[in-house]
Amino acid sequence: MLRFDFVERAVHWVNAVLFGILVATGAALYVEPIGALIGRRAIVQDIHVYAGVSLPVPLVIALAGSWGRALRDDVRRFNRWSTADRYWFRALFRGGRDRFRLVATGQNGKFNAGQKLNASFVAGAGLVMLVTGIIMRWYHPYPLSWRTGATFVHDWLALGLGLVILGHVGLALRDPTAMRSMWSGRVSRRWAALHAPAWLDGDDPPAPDEP
Repeated sequence: MLRFDFVERAVHWVNAVLFGILVATGAALYVEPIGALIGRRAIVQDIHVYAGVSLPVPLVIALAGSWGRALRDDVRRFNRWSTADRYWFRALFRGGRDRFRLVATGQNGKFNAGQKLNASFVAGAGLVMLVTGIIMRWYHPYPLSWRTGATFVHDWLALGLGLVILGHVGLALRDPTAMRSMWSGRVSRRWAALHAPAWLDGDDPPAPDEP
């Protein structure tokens, strides 16, 4: 079964590379031993800034044309919360048979509640990081209080975002089928029946376009 088309996979991996550059250059700028090892702080800073500014570009391009229909459908799925998501959150805090019963009852769609929450956080945090990064880099028009606040928010949100991304990668590595689907785009019907039964049955269509 096709889970992600070429456009969705391309956006994912381009953004993954940009995130990797941001993490590496951010570490070089804020962790002194790493910065001393790499040197050339001005170049590292420029790479960090322009990788951050470029981050939304692949997503905007992918959403802009007819080629992004599947991605737009999935964005609408991310924005729609269902009864199944409530069961998923309840199962998160249960153990043993109760967890499996709740997950089975939930009938997840293409994305479970954790994936929706992760996508929402990364999108929102990315936007805040972009705005605060612009204020930090092109600071002349802004008052000192804005610059100080932007630096504080940018630094701490970067730490939180890094932890969330590490968790995302860790969970992906625990599910080889889901990981492979970001390369090939496809999953087996057996995997879909276990992890996304509502999507497999056609009960998880994207929300309709806004008029």
